[in-house]
Amino acid sequence: MSKPSNQNSLFGLPVIVAALGYFVDIYDLLLFGIVRVPSLKDLGLNEQQVSEVGASILNWQMGGLLLGGILWGVLGDKKGRLSVLFGSIVTYSIANILCGFIQDTSFLPATELYKYLRFVAGVGLAGELGAGITLVSEILPKELRAIGTSLVAGIGLFGAVVAYFTVEVFGDWRVAYFVGGGLGIGLLLLRIGVVESGMFKGVTEQKHIARGDFLSFFTNGERFVRYLKCIGIGLPTWFVIGILATFSNEFGKALGIEEPIKPGLSIMWCYVGLAGGDLASGFISHYFHSRKKAVALLMAFAGVFSLIYLFAGVKSATMLYVLCLAMGFGIGYWAMFVTIGAEQFGTNLRATAATTIPNMVRGTVIFMTGLYGYFKPSVDVIYAGAIVGLICFVLGFYSTLTVPETHGKDLDFIES
Repeated sequence: MSKPSNQNSLFGLPVIVAALGYFVDIYDLLLFGIVRVPSLKDLGLNEQQVSEVGASILNWQMGGLLLGGILWGVLGDKKGRLSVLFGSIVTYSIANILCGFIQDTSFLPATELYKYLRFVAGVGLAGELGAGITLVSEILPKELRAIGTSLVAGIGLFGAVVAYFTVEVFGDWRVAYFVGGGLGIGLLLLRIGVVESGMFKGVTEQKHIARGDFLSFFTNGERFVRYLKCIGIGLPTWFVIGILATFSNEFGKALGIEEPIKPGLSIMWCYVGLAGGDLASGFISHYFHSRKKAVALLMAFAGVFSLIYLFAGVKSATMLYVLCLAMGFGIGYWAMFVTIGAEQFGTNLRATAATTIPNMVRGTVIFMTGLYGYFKPSVDVIYAGAIVGLICFVLGFYSTLTVPETHGKDLDFIES
């Protein structure tokens, strides 16, 4: 029996390049949140303008992610997984380098230019994880898929830590953008040796099969429900990141913590935990021979520590950051969630599913923050967060328990 080639091993080039690609992706995805205040103040905005304009720019980036998720997903199934891996990183790398040069121009104010560049960056950032997970899932043997995709996300998520410390070390938001863009351009050189998925090549030879048809998720009832459940599985992840960590300064005040809480630090610790959870989730799934059991276990872990965060009467900043680390570990089923999305659908729709699903979840943050803001005046910060969390975790557990199991599933099939 022949040994698997380097391309088909856990430490082969596709896994390494996908992991490094996601590392750069996360670095650039979170960078604006980290440099939002200093960059906008440097552009001459006051405190109120920083809040309002910063929220607007962030929404433009999230809008880019939603649009890019569909664009790159469809391209991934029509033109190939590698085309997305190359195209997405070129897009967001150039956008990030240009962000480092932002200033007022004769035809456009700096803040408007900033908004449009973050939109373009969002479009580019949407393609990296889905295409990488799809490629790795189709190249690795089925018994190694869970571990391989967990390695991709576990290593990649440390990009958040590097982004935080890049800003801290250099103290210049423009340099941080240059570093992100430079990392992306350097990564392109590594991608030259990566081969296309054999499953995708096989489908392209069958001319009668429609590939990358995004609307087909909505034209078949059973497929539509599968698609919605895949999105539902991911909701608790961005509740923890987008509400509990992002607004940790508000929760800190509501809990009576005297030391000011830094949301950037909360997010960083959350992503440290997330990286650890993602590395563990593949081995947990491998041990239980089940994607669903691994996700449910970690989701329950996140749920318990979210309750402790909200209702245990935390009184120190240190403990709050520790809880962010613990909740981050619990939502470390992110890679498993994307893998489930990739495994649920046939080769002709797999990249579209794996790329749009995580970006749809990211997009729900807009609704989460809206609900959180709606309930705050009537029930206070703690209970507003709890209501949003209850909705996300109920939908998350229901989706996880009722979605079809995909552990060990043969992925060489198509959606009719």
